[in-house]
Parts: sequence; C-alpha cells; structure tokens
Amino acid sequence: MSKPKENLFDFQLFKRLFDYIKPYKAVFYSLIVGVILLAAFSAATPYLTKYAIDESITKKEERDFLFYVMVMLGVLIFSTVLQLFFIYYATWLGQNLVVDVRIKLFNHLLRFKMKYYDNSSVGVLITRAVTDMERIADIFGQGLFMIVRDLLTMAVVFGVMIYINFQLSLIVFAMLPLLLYATRVFQKYMKKAFEEVRNEVSNLNSFVQERLTGMKILQLFTREDIEYKNFKAINERHKKGWLKTVWYNSIFFPLADLSASITIGLVAWYGGLNVVLETGGVSQGDLVAFIMFVPMLFRPLRQIADKFNTLQMGMVAANRVFKVIDTTSQIDDHGTTIADNFKGAISFEKVYFNYVEEETVLKGISFDVKAGETIAIVGATGAGKSTIINLLNRFYEIQSGVISVDGINIKEVTLGSLRTQIAVVLQDVFLFADTIMNNITLNHPEITEEQVFQAAKDIGIHDFIMTLPNGYNYNVKERGVMLSSGQRQLISFLRAYVTNPSILVLDEATSSVDSYSEQLIQNATDKITKGRTSIVIAHRLATIQKADKILVMDAGEIVEQGTHEQLLKKENGYYKNLYEVQFLKEDVA
Repeated sequence: MSKPKENLFDFQLFKRLFDYIKPYKAVFYSLIVGVILLAAFSAATPYLTKYAIDESITKKEERDFLFYVMVMLGVLIFSTVLQLFFIYYATWLGQNLVVDVRIKLFNHLLRFKMKYYDNSSVGVLITRAVTDMERIADIFGQGLFMIVRDLLTMAVVFGVMIYINFQLSLIVFAMLPLLLYATRVFQKYMKKAFEEVRNEVSNLNSFVQERLTGMKILQLFTREDIEYKNFKAINERHKKGWLKTVWYNSIFFPLADLSASITIGLVAWYGGLNVVLETGGVSQGDLVAFIMFVPMLFRPLRQIADKFNTLQMGMVAANRVFKVIDTTSQIDDHGTTIADNFKGAISFEKVYFNYVEEETVLKGISFDVKAGETIAIVGATGAGKSTIINLLNRFYEIQSGVISVDGINIKEVTLGSLRTQIAVVLQDVFLFADTIMNNITLNHPEITEEQVFQAAKDIGIHDFIMTLPNGYNYNVKERGVMLSSGQRQLISFLRAYVTNPSILVLDEATSSVDSYSEQLIQNATDKITKGRTSIVIAHRLATIQKADKILVMDAGEIVEQGTHEQLLKKENGYYKNLYEVQFLKEDVA
C-alpha cells in the first residue's frame, strides 16, 4: 500500500500563521511591494552594463557611457536603501508575530489543568515557548519573504535574458532542470531531518532542565557518572540529527555551485566564439551581461533551498506550538456566581475521583465542615488527603458527586473568585527568583506594603525579615535557595495570611520546619483560623488536638471522624493506632 503524498509546505498551517499578521497588514503589504521592486531592479545592472558596452564602449561614446554609469549608481543606491528597510521590517514583522503567538501560548499554559502538567515535560514546554518561537520568527525574517524575492528575481532575470539573447538563454535554461530536481529532493530530505532535530532539541532541553532542578538528588545518590553517560547518549543523537542536515547541505550546495560554473563556462565558450567569429548572434555586451546574469539566476535558486531550510524549521516549530495551543485541557469555567466573601461552610457529597482511569483515589467520600470550624485530615501517605485540597480548588475535575461551599456547587462559581477565597500553604514551598515582598504579594495591586508589614508583625517574622540584606527587598533567588526550609515556609504562610482568605488550607505546612519556625506558624495559625474555616493536613500533634473535627482517611475513604478525645476513646481505632505509633513519642518528648 502506497503512503500518502507528503506536502513539502503546509498551506493550512501557514494560513493559520497568516491570521496573526492581520494587525500588521500595512507592514506586510509594504514588504510585498518592496519584494516586487527589489526583483524588478535586480536585472537593471547587467542590462545597463550590456548597453554601456554595446552603445558606448564599443562605439567609444564617452557621454553615453557616463550616463549609463550614473544610472547604475542610482539603481545601486536605491536598491541598497530598499534592501535595508526590507530586511529590517521583515524581521520586525516576524518578531511582532511571535510576541503575539507567545503571549497566546503562555496565557493558554496558565489555564491548563494540573493533570496536563502531571503528564508533560517542563523542558519540552520551555522549548515550545522559547526556541520554537524564534524559529517561527525566522519564517518571515529569513524565510518566506526572501524566498518570494528570490523567485521574483529569477522570473525577472528569465525575462530579461530571453529579451536580450534567446540563444544564450537556451544554454542557461538547459542546466536548470537538473538543479530544480536536486532542489526538490533536497527540500524533501531536509524537512525530515529538521523534524528529527526539533525532537532531539526538545529531549535535550527536557533532560538538562530536570537534571539541573534535581541536582541535589543526583549528587546525594552519586549519580553523576550515570547521568553523564545518559547526557552523552542524548547529545550524540542530537549531533547525528544535525549532521544529517549538514550532509544534505554538503551535497546540494557544491552541486549548485558546480552547475553555475559549468553554465558560465558554456556561455563564455559559445558567446565568446560568436564574438570572435563575428557571426552577429552575440554581442560583447550580451556576453558580459549573461556572465553577470548566470550567478543572479543560480544564486537565488541556491538561496531558496537554504531559506527553505529556515522555512521548514519554522513550520515544524509552528506545528508544535499550535499543537499545544490546540490542546483542550482547561478546567471548565462556566460558573456565573462570583464569590465575594465565603462564610466557609464546605460540603463533600459522595465524591469519586481518580488521577488515572481505573485507579480510584477518592471512593465516594462525604463530610461537612461548618463555617468557622477547623478540621484536620490525617492518614497514611496516599490516603487521599491532599487530593481533597486539589479538588476544593478545582485543580482537577471530579468523576461524580458534588463539592459545595456555602451551599453553592463550586462548578457554579467562577474559577478566579473561588481560588481567591481559598489560601493554601503547601509542604513543598515554591518561591520565585524575586524579592521577599514580591513573593508575598505576587504583585497583587491591592496588597500594600503596610499590610505586609503588619501581617509579618502579627505572625512574628517581621524582625527575621529585617535582619536580611535589604529586608523585604532581599532577592531569594531561584526557588528560594537563599533561605532555609523553615524560612521559606514562613514566607509561604505570610503569603497566604496577607490575602485574608475565607478558607485556609495548611497542607502539612509544618512538617519540614524546625521547632522555632513551627512555634511561629502555630501562633499565626491561632490568629488566622479564629472565626475562619480551616482545613489542616498535618503530622504534628498540636494542630490536630485543637481541631473541631478530625477526618481519618485510609485508601480513599473516611474511616473515622470526630474530635481528638472522641477518636482516642475508640478501642482499636485507626486514629488511636496512628496516634500511638506516630504521635505518642512526640507527645512524650
């Protein structure tokens, strides 16, 4: 069975890119005019040279010769200025188009479900947003307009050559079919080679990004030599992909140069013979003009193949970017209710959920939290504790059941307003490479510095922050590496506190901090949870003891619920066993 014919150029994809040009139509059409003018003037110099030789040099007419020289100088200056503006605005158009596409891509990425990121490589997404975008810009800056210019230049040169001397034109045209065929084959193989290169670039970016992020783990487990070998293997595949393109170039371009040289030789031989024998078929001006025309005809064809490489790389990159943009992995945000100020009554009714099909994580759980209550959720790792928090924030969609706040199904609440009312402090704190102030406010325009200062004083960490160089303007670097884990946790807690949430969630927020930091957080917890609905997932005893209700989870189900005292009274109860195993030593200490 024969394979479907593969198009060398995807017009549907280009049509989609063209939609992004619409805001810049004036520049685009000006570039089209510029392309036509450049092509029209391309044959002027050889044409004028022919007449300067035949009408002035041969006839020794000095006045006419100076006229031709001045006209050629004018054409040269005009073409140079036009070329300057053409190259600048072609690149300008490509960069502006990429800005718009990149903004759309990033805006799309911001709204993906967490499940999408669970299954995607960060390195690949970075490649799409950065490297692939530059290749798209090259479609217009170095690809499309240059190809159109070269094609029009060839057409003009064709016409002028035929007009000047048909016999010499036949010699030139006889060599073109071979080069045209070689160009088409070259383009076909280069497209496949560039697709392979783009794949390997994505793999390389993904590998390096993950290893740099997890460098501490690699060194702790002495994986340096193993990862070095893995990197060499990936880098080798990347090299081989690029060498394919180099190999195809090394075959095609010498062949193109050889064809041009042979053609010039044939023109010089036939034309020169005619001039010497004075047969009248070829003049001296014709011969010189054609020797100038041949490179002008063959060089664009050679450049078209080169620019087609750029165009193909750009189209491959555009296809990859649009695949991400076309991905529908957003949480449905069709809610019409805007959450202004929740009272905080939370209800889960027979909620079923799974991350992976046929692997149920929550098995029909139901519970109620009254407004202003503090509940604790405990259980073994993988019991589904953090999943409850993810679902309350609608990071994932449930398979069945209802989650409501203040009696309103959270699907009926706009996503932005829902998450604004819920503040979460995670165990794994993420800080941006920015100042402490910006990491606290996340550049929220309604949170003032005075509010941050007062919140920090309430929690008791204002003095700690002020001991740092530049205080609140201290740059914590990537992921907050300049701070200890306890300090990062305090900053994260302050970030949640300063938003004045209706519902507070502490997801094992004190599990990785020292005793001093834990005491600071506990003091702040007492302040912020007062009169505010709070959900605490914790291993530490102090918070659990004060909770109004404790939910005990096992394998995606709520197996017990009640106060600390009530649960401890249950003989052979799950919580009692958990307390004795995990908490008793801490209580004694």
